[in-house]
Formats: sequence, structure tokens, C-alpha cells
Amino acid sequence: MQKVYTKIESIVGNVVTVRAEGVRSGDLALVGDSYASVIKLDKDMVSLQVFAGAQGVSTTDPVRFLGRPMQVSFSENLLGRIFDGTGVPRDHGPALTENMISIGGPSFNPSKRTLPNKMIRTGIPMIDVFNTLVESQKLPIFSISGEPYNQLLSRIAMQAEVDVIILGGMGLKYDDYLTFRDTLEKGGAMSHTVMFIHTAADPIVECTLVPDMSLAVAEQFALEGKRVLVLLTDMTNYADALKEMAITMEQVPSNRGYPGDLYSSLAARYEKAVDIEGAGSITILGVTTMPGDDVTHPVPDNTGYITEGQYYLKNGHIEPFGSLSRLKQNVNDKTRDDHRALMDGMIRIYAQYKESLEKKSMGFLMTEWDEKLLKYGELFETKLMDLSVNIPLEDALDLGWEILAECFEPNETGLKTSLIQERWPKKAAFN
Repeated sequence: MQKVYTKIESIVGNVVTVRAEGVRSGDLALVGDSYASVIKLDKDMVSLQVFAGAQGVSTTDPVRFLGRPMQVSFSENLLGRIFDGTGVPRDHGPALTENMISIGGPSFNPSKRTLPNKMIRTGIPMIDVFNTLVESQKLPIFSISGEPYNQLLSRIAMQAEVDVIILGGMGLKYDDYLTFRDTLEKGGAMSHTVMFIHTAADPIVECTLVPDMSLAVAEQFALEGKRVLVLLTDMTNYADALKEMAITMEQVPSNRGYPGDLYSSLAARYEKAVDIEGAGSITILGVTTMPGDDVTHPVPDNTGYITEGQYYLKNGHIEPFGSLSRLKQNVNDKTRDDHRALMDGMIRIYAQYKESLEKKSMGFLMTEWDEKLLKYGELFETKLMDLSVNIPLEDALDLGWEILAECFEPNETGLKTSLIQERWPKKAAFN
């Protein structure tokens, strides 16, 4: 039976405190007519974050504990739909109330996980060729404000070869939300996409619910055998929401004011990535913006200890240096026999191009080899690094050989003779 309490002890910001018993952290409650979530327990003092804000709430309003955490409906009817952080439709469609499942549960049983060994193709050469995305991987996209990280997520959502896309937006500008929606609808990807969107104008507590909503639904689809890709943006906004709530609860702050359990909060979400034995998989890509381009900021710093590498998005490109998919070795020896060697060789030469570019900027005399490197670097950046390039993996590998043949003699590449004899183009493509 639901207990009703009619005396609120205090109201601070959007947090109300009431004396109650038998309540668990994360439980849902009704404060007047507004939903709230239990965020702190101190003996019989229970603090609740009111979703819609505490404005208009009085100390005599009833508080009714529902005895369960936040839930979300799960069915095939979710596909093509857009919801807010509490699961309420944003697309003016009907509310879904069947087959309700709890959010924020534990990560998957390790004994039921299988070793990641399948590639997810995206059509983006800097991912497919140089830092392959692997099923059940958890990877952040480190970036700064102003970079096209949301456009990159839209591209991945439209092109990734998966069964279901789940997009979780946190603290989005309304224009960014509309861009996501319009891009996926026009690109035909909305039919297998579910969106949970929190905008900057929405209650802060909803921001903290978006990852759990997204991952709870993803797990159910994965148990049905679906390959699910979860795209989260921006995890720094998620961490900032945790920080704001911690300040309201007067928690002792940790590094730069973030709560001491920031690492655990991030890990609990990222560790939901899984390849389930005999079923589907969950793969997570989460944008993490770095304030001041500072990789030692608490959010990217903690994230780096949890995830399996990272993509660095700088100057509109996925940087070859610093970006790393630690699991790519599990799959790129199964794609094509020249994949790994070509990947290593092209990046090695690109590093030499960067040195020649620096010499040129300082006014040093350019050698014939430097001129070849400069030509190679320009072709590499326009033909492969540009995020607008959209070609299959095999075509990208062929294009890599053509770029090498346009700029160098076979013996200048450092690649194996047997591989060159098999793959070297008869005629360069760029004249």
C-alpha cells in the first residue's frame, strides 16, 4: 500500500525533504501532482528531486511514494518515436504504457558476455579503416564546443549497419534536437530509431535519466537478438547535472565541484555495453565535450579509465593521432588481408607529412621527399579524413592504395613487397 505524507520538512531549489520510512534510493514519488525521484537518504530524512521544479509546491502538499523506480514502456512501438527524459512523448504521439520496465538496473551478467569480434560498418573511412568500431564496444568522442560532433552522430545513426539506433540527448539546444529529428527522418533512419531527448530548458533531473532510459530499452532490444547502437550526447552535460544535484544536496565536492562518485556513475552507464551470448549486443558511443580542450578535466579524465579508447574530433576531423579503438585488432584482420598493413603504413606516412608541414611553416627548404609528403597529406585529408566522405570499407582501402600510388614509388611506402604486388594500382586515380 502506498504511504502518503502530508508534511514537507524543507524545500531547497527543486529538492524537497520529507520524513518517511521504507523508501529506497531512486524510488519514484508524487509531490502534489508532480513526479519526483528519491536522490538522498539520511535515516528517515528523504530528499526528492521534483521533475517539474518545486515552484508552487507548499510544505503541506501530499507526498506519495510509489514503491518503484522510474519505468519506461518497451515494445516495437518505440521505434520511430521521440520521448523526453521521463518517457513522455515529445512527438505528440500516443503515450505508451504497456510492458513497463525499470531503468537503472545492474550491468549484464559477465558470464553471459562474449568476446567482441564483429565490426560495425559506418561508411566513414576514419572509423572503418583506421579505428574500427566493434560491436559491444564503449567509446567516447572527445571534442570541444563548436565541433560538429552532433552532425557526426547523425551520420553514424544513418549509416551504421545495426538493427536499432537509440539516441539519448542531454542538455541539447532545441535547434540541435530539431536537426537530429529532421536529419534522421529525411535520411530514412527514423524507422529503426528511438530518441530520448532532454533539452537545456527541461528540468535538470531529466538529464540524469536519459542514459538510463536509453540503456534500459537497448538491453531489452538486445535480449531479443537485435544489434543496438546507443548514441549519447553530451555526457559532460550529464555529469554537470549530477554536479548540480550534488551541490543542492550539500554533498562534499570532489575535483572541480563534481560529486565523489562521478567515476561510478559514468562506469555504471558505459558498462552496459555487451555482446550477449545467444542474443544481440549493445554498443555505446558517447560524446564528451572537454571544457577548454582540457583532457584532464574530471569528465574526460574519468571516462578514459572506463572506456576502450576514444575518438578525438578536432578541426572537423577525427584525428588519426590520439584516436584509438582498442578492440580494432579483434576485427580488422578479418575484413581484408591488406587492412591492417595499409592502416599502419598510411598513418606512419601521415606522421611524416605532419613533420614536413611544420618544416614548411617555419620556412625550411623543402626536399623532393617533402613535396611528395605534402601532396600525400593533402590527398589523405580531403579523400579520407573529411567527414563528408561516405564509402564502404573496401572502397576506402582501394582509395588508400590509389593515394599512395599517386604520391610515391612502391619501394617508398615501407609496405611488404608481396602486398604491393597484389594491391598496387596499375594507374593512379588523381592526375
